Amino acid sequence: MRVWSGVAIALSTCLVWASAPRAGELNYSPLPAALFGADWQGPEQLPPRYRNHCSVDRLSGRVYCSDHCGADFQFYYCTPESFGCCHIGHGYCDWNGFLRCHP
Repeated sequence: MRVWSGVAIALSTCLVWASAPRAGELNYSPLPAALFGADWQGPEQLPPRYRNHCSVDRLSGRVYCSDHCGADFQFYYCTPESFGCCHIGHGYCDWNGFLRCHP
């Protein structure tokens, strides 16, 4: 019985260490926004350098960032190769990881 409790403690310790955050890990998800929502990316889904000029959309009440896009535009980030500006709530990342703006 003592052997099994020691194994359980060792296994628990290994699981905790394996799941602990490490320095240098991404603090955003590089996955396409289609996995999060078809037409919205909040600041937490953007890389830190693009989290600026953020405000609350008056229609939906959700927070968005425009990163120098201009009034009524939202910044979208799909992959390091595909990112940019679309009208607020009208951008999305397709299944290939490319930014698309729908009317």
